[in-house]
Amino acid sequence: MNTAKKGFTVIELLVVCTFACLLLIFFFIQKSNVDAMNRDDQRKTAINAMYYALEEGFFAENGYYPESISEENLKVIDPALFTDPNGINLGSEGSSYSYEPANCKNGKCKEYTLRATLEKEDIYTKKNRVN
Repeated sequence: MNTAKKGFTVIELLVVCTFACLLLIFFFIQKSNVDAMNRDDQRKTAINAMYYALEEGFFAENGYYPESISEENLKVIDPALFTDPNGINLGSEGSSYSYEPANCKNGKCKEYTLRATLEKEDIYTKKNRVN
C-alpha cells in the first residue's frame, strides 16, 4: 500500500510566494519608471509647443518676445499645455515649467528661456532662435 500524500511542501510554497513577490516588486518599480518617463514626455511636448508658438507665431507677428506667456498671448496652442502633469500652471510656485524672458525693454524682450524640470532626465531647455 502506498502512503505518499499528494500536495506541496511548505518549502515549495515559500519558494513560489517569494518568486511571486519579487515579480510584483519588479513590476511596480518598472511601472513607476514608465509613468515618470510619460510625464517627462508630456513636459517636453508642452515646452516644444510653447517654443514653436513663440517663434512661429508671436515673434513672427510682433518682432519681439513677451515678458510673460499665457493662453492670452499664445492662443495657437492648447491652453492645457500651460499646466504641468502635476496640475500646476506655468508661472505658479512649484510648476515644473518656467519662462524666463531676458533683455527686455517696455514689455518687449529680445531673448527667453523655456525650461521643464524632468523626473528621469536633466532639465529640458529651449532658448530663442538667434535673431
